[in-house]
Amino acid sequence: MADGPARKLVLLRHAKSAWPDVPDYERPLARRGQRDAPLMGRWLRSAGHVPDQVLCSTARRARETWQLAQAGLGATPAVSFDDAVYQGSAGQLLDVIRRAPPVARTLLIVGHDPAIPELALTLAAATSPASLQAVSGAAPPAVLDGMRAKFPTAAVAVFEVTGNWDQLGPGMARLTSFVTPRDLAARANPGGSSARALACGKTTRKTG
Repeated sequence: MADGPARKLVLLRHAKSAWPDVPDYERPLARRGQRDAPLMGRWLRSAGHVPDQVLCSTARRARETWQLAQAGLGATPAVSFDDAVYQGSAGQLLDVIRRAPPVARTLLIVGHDPAIPELALTLAAATSPASLQAVSGAAPPAVLDGMRAKFPTAAVAVFEVTGNWDQLGPGMARLTSFVTPRDLAARANPGGSSARALACGKTTRKTG
């Protein structure tokens, strides 16, 4: 078990990308992605999820997402760019996380579909709804339902992790928040479309 406060794992799917006639690896962010990435960085700061370690895909759209999110975050954590975050499956991404520095208390992963959503669902689904309801700070079952329905670009899932990074697996983390850019826009404009509860965070190869 880890000493001190529990660790946090933050999974961020890269923001909306454009589709110019370039290799997948070089696709840049679209205008919407350029707006959404700093928004999510600001939310991470305001919600108290500022990372001290970042693992980012080497793909251009992921690197641009992190650069803009960092501007909103207002912090300069240690960053590693890893091809495995770009190319890996959910299982391979989990292996990457297990090799994270033990001193990291809040770890942010900036990656892609399908690995990011699949890993989030694997970790979240391992905890029963009854257990979630009994744990203070855990997201209610409706949040998992929203994440299962759709994990859009620039969405963020936050987990509280029990134990060290090298122990991470199903049953070792619980979902505490799931937030999308649309959630934040709805909260900022409550007169528009109804927002999901932000306090709970509701809601091939690479798409979006």
